[in-house]
Amino acid sequence: MDLKKSSDTEQLEKQSPDTRALGPLNFKLMAAAGVVIVIGFLLMLGQGNDGGTFNEEIFSTRRTVVGPTIAFLGFIFMGAGIMWKSKK
Repeated sequence: MDLKKSSDTEQLEKQSPDTRALGPLNFKLMAAAGVVIVIGFLLMLGQGNDGGTFNEEIFSTRRTVVGPTIAFLGFIFMGAGIMWKSKK
């Protein structure tokens, strides 16, 4: 069984980039989209409510509009990065 596994890995290593499902550009686009998603989630971070006092910062534009929009665009960009077809 080990011989079959080693031959499978050798075949994968010998494959040209044209026969693989995703190319190097796809991985670069997905990494960039991942960074955009993380930035969107970081923009949503902040202090919560401490129980006794109301914190108006919870409903700031950055946390309710900008952060989620950037994260959503990152997810869209991730899908585009996966679907991107390289030129042959």
